[in-house]
Amino acid sequence: MAQYIIRRLLITIPVLFGILTLVFVIAHILPGDPCHILLGERANAQVCGDFNHRFGFDRPVFDQYVTYLGNFAHGDLGSSFRTSRSVTSLLLERLPMTVELSIYALIFATTVGILLGVISAVRRNSKVDVATMAFANLGVSIPVFVLGLLLAFVFAILLKNTPISLPPSGRLSPGISIIPLATRWGLTNDHGFIRGVVDFLSNMYTVNALLSAQWSIFFDGLRHMILPAIALGTIPLAIIARITRSSLLDVLGLDYIRTARAKGLAEPAVVRRHGMPNAMLPVVTIVGLQVGGLLSGAVLTETVFNLAGVGKAVFEAIEGHDFAIIEGFTLVVAIGFLLINLLVDISYAYLDPRIRPS
Repeated sequence: MAQYIIRRLLITIPVLFGILTLVFVIAHILPGDPCHILLGERANAQVCGDFNHRFGFDRPVFDQYVTYLGNFAHGDLGSSFRTSRSVTSLLLERLPMTVELSIYALIFATTVGILLGVISAVRRNSKVDVATMAFANLGVSIPVFVLGLLLAFVFAILLKNTPISLPPSGRLSPGISIIPLATRWGLTNDHGFIRGVVDFLSNMYTVNALLSAQWSIFFDGLRHMILPAIALGTIPLAIIARITRSSLLDVLGLDYIRTARAKGLAEPAVVRRHGMPNAMLPVVTIVGLQVGGLLSGAVLTETVFNLAGVGKAVFEAIEGHDFAIIEGFTLVVAIGFLLINLLVDISYAYLDPRIRPS
C-alpha cells in the first residue's frame, strides 16, 4: 500500500507543475494593466514604470516565471500589491470559510444523495423512484445563485419568527463574537507552523467553537451554515443520487445478489452487505470530483449569503490584476483537489479487493 501511495504522489508532480504553469500564464494574459487598474487617473508613464519595476513586471516573462516557481518551492506565495498583505495571511483569513462551507455542503450532498439513490434503486419504477429522480433533475437544473436567493426568501422572510426560520447571511448572529484558539491556548507567532494550523481552524467558526466547547456559538454558526450548504450542495446531491441509483441497480442484477436472496437473506441485508460495497466505486469517484465543483460553486454562494471566503477575494483580485492572490488561491485549491483525488484512488483499494496493490 505504501508503494501505491508513493506512486500516486509521484504522478501528481507533473500535474502540479502543469497547474503552476497554467495559472501563471492565465494570470498574465488577462487584459489590462495592473498599474492603471490600481492607480486609475494617477497612473502615468513614470509612476507605472516605478510600479512595474517594484513588482518585477518590467522583467522578461520567463524570468518572472522562474522566480514564481522558486518562490513556490520555498513556500512563498507572494504579497498583494494592492494591500501589501501576504497571500498566506489572506489564505488563513479567507480559505477556512470556504473550506467550512464546502465540508457542510459535501456532508449534506453525500448523505442525502446516497440515501435517495439507494431508496430509488430498491423501489425501482415506483412512485418514490420517479419522485426522487424528478427531484434530482430539478436539483441539477437550478443555478446556485437562484436556489440561494429562494432559500433566503423562504426561510428568512416567509418563515420569519417561526421555529424553522434560518439566518440569510453572515456567519454568526449580531453581538456574538468568537475568541481565536491561539489566544485561548496561549500560542504566539513563535510557534510557526502550529500557530498557522491553529489560526486556520480558528477561522472555521463551528470548528473553533467545537474545540473550545462553546456550544451556543457552535449551534449559532451551524444555523448560519444550513442555507448556504443546501444551496451549494444541491447540485452535487442530485448527481450523487443518480449515480448511486444507476450503480446499485447494476449490482442488484448480478448473479451473486440472486444467490444471496436465494439463501434467505433479508433484502436490507442484501443491499447493505452485498450490494452497496460493490456499488460504491462510481459513487466515491463522483464525490471526489464534486469537491472541485463545491469550491468553485462557493464563489456564487458566498456572494448570495454575504460570506467572506475565497470567492470574493479572488473576484476582487481578478478585477485588480492582483497576480499573487490569483495564483496563490488557485494553487491552494488545485492542490487540495489533487489530494482529494489521491484519497479517492486510495479508497478504491479498500472498497474493491481486486484492485489492491500487491
